[in-house]
Amino acid sequence: MTRLRAGLVGLGTMGRQHARVLGDLSGVELVGAIDPDSRARSAARSVSAVADLDELLALGIDVCVVAAPTLMHADIGLRLADAGVHTLIEKPLAPDPASARLLAQAFDDRRLVGCVGHIERYSPALRALRARLGQGELGPVFQIATRRQGPFPARIRDVGVVMDLATHDIDVTQWVTGSRYLSVSAFTGRPSGGPYEDLVSVSGMLRDGTITSHLVNWLSPMKERIVTVTGERGCLVADTLATELWFHRNGAVTAPGPPSRPFHGASEGDLIRYAVARREPLAAELENFRDAVLGKPADVVTMRQGVETIEVAAAVLAASRDCSAVRLAADRTVPADVPAPALPDGRRAAR
Repeated sequence: MTRLRAGLVGLGTMGRQHARVLGDLSGVELVGAIDPDSRARSAARSVSAVADLDELLALGIDVCVVAAPTLMHADIGLRLADAGVHTLIEKPLAPDPASARLLAQAFDDRRLVGCVGHIERYSPALRALRARLGQGELGPVFQIATRRQGPFPARIRDVGVVMDLATHDIDVTQWVTGSRYLSVSAFTGRPSGGPYEDLVSVSGMLRDGTITSHLVNWLSPMKERIVTVTGERGCLVADTLATELWFHRNGAVTAPGPPSRPFHGASEGDLIRYAVARREPLAAELENFRDAVLGKPADVVTMRQGVETIEVAAAVLAASRDCSAVRLAADRTVPADVPAPALPDGRRAAR
């Protein structure tokens, strides 16, 4: 079988990881890569570097991975779509909703595989968590809280922590619950004095009534990637750095609720650590991209899903600017700069 000819745009930290995995990926031949930085090119010695995107396209590539700065995604992606190249763009898909929609439409119109590198969906711990939620292990879900913090990444200069890191948590939250955001509020800070936010605290509500919170920064010497889901029967806690999944089961009932609400209060119960098979998420992501291009069953993050994540991130930034809550429309077309109504009251929202 003829192997897919792959190109790579960007040889920075993430691009070199893509180069490593693509170089070993069955059915794929990495034929060339581009990066304007000579130091990045020399660091990826196993990759044949070419001068620019035109030269990369001239090699006759079938697929391409874009690991360039976010502000370049739209221009590069549209050129790849025009050239008929199936493309995976590293998250976030684009720096703003309008650019993201333009990309998604371009790949849809040409019937090309266009997807986004939301790598957390391939985390073994989160996949196990999602499967257990789907089996009803927690019963009704009440809350999802995420913590994502670590040292400042010198590689990020064109967007802030919301677009670069919080988009992970936004995507994961919608993916594990199957529900979209209804409303968000947020506070941001810039302790580094740079042009973009360094930290964000987000509160929100999904359309099924689940309450969400996201604590994200790139200012901490402690690296943390935690997702906690609280439901009627206890909590599931996924640690994607350690590849661990824990179940804190509710103990004995302590306080029955009213007849109209079957929920019962609970005390501390069993703590169970589930076995999770370790596998590199990036390898799983690129295998699924390859299979989607070949027309095989595959699990990819579509560009349309990437657009939804960008729309929520834009609402987070708008909420932080206005010190108010931003309500997301069902069709996700509310401009980020339009003031929105406050969060709904304690009643649960309809799906």
